[in-house]
Amino acid sequence: MIVCYVQGGGLGHLTRIRAYLHTRHPGETATILTTSPFTADPRVLGPHRLLPAATLPSLRPSTLVVDAFPAGLDGELSAASIPSGTRTVHLARLLRWDAYRRVLPADPITFDQTWLLEDLSPAHRAHLAGPSAPLTLTDPPCPAPPGVAGDAWLIVHSGPWAETGELIGYARDCAAAEGVRPRLVLVCPERPAGLPTDVAHLDAYPAWPLFRTAGRVITAAGFNAVRQMRPWPGRHLMLPFPRRFDDQFARAAAARRLTTGPAVA
Repeated sequence: MIVCYVQGGGLGHLTRIRAYLHTRHPGETATILTTSPFTADPRVLGPHRLLPAATLPSLRPSTLVVDAFPAGLDGELSAASIPSGTRTVHLARLLRWDAYRRVLPADPITFDQTWLLEDLSPAHRAHLAGPSAPLTLTDPPCPAPPGVAGDAWLIVHSGPWAETGELIGYARDCAAAEGVRPRLVLVCPERPAGLPTDVAHLDAYPAWPLFRTAGRVITAAGFNAVRQMRPWPGRHLMLPFPRRFDDQFARAAAARRLTTGPAVA
């Protein structure tokens, strides 16, 4: 049994674990341990089973996959918390390591395999003892989403609303700087109260199939958005936000160094 420990309040953790399972375990069904509210949408977990994160001690997984945080969100995972005989796998992405290291337990997990999903800071990388290798994720196929006109600018964010509002303002500023007046479309699970009347709403999950034809895609600098927009860097407008542990600013800076597209801001 594959069990995935996926803690974090956003939608990105669940999108990443779906991509990992499709990439490394295609056709297999896993058990997802999470407290994310986004699992209420059946599109998010797909064929995988949901259990509360607190059920880990009662399970006997053959493989435990720990997403993003090597000791869990608050340091609740340690070597002692892993069921005997379980193979451990870690999906490592950028963290604000100086902040995260404060929650590490005295007996951290030594993973049997760490997949490096992006470049880490030297201190973070040094902490992850055991075998490691880079991994490029592939998202699972999905039904074709509703069409979006090629001149539309997509604002993709699952919340909170205050950040969505900032992204809408950022999109308007970028459009003004380019001297254009595009149709703005917010892509998120639910239409937020207070959405301006000139911004359309589209409930499309996953959102990445829309990116190919959009005029611009405006997002925060989360892991999935940056990964999924890599083929079209000149159309990606990123506005990083502060997070407790995720380092969106370092990720955005790294992405901008790799592109020469004039539209990236």
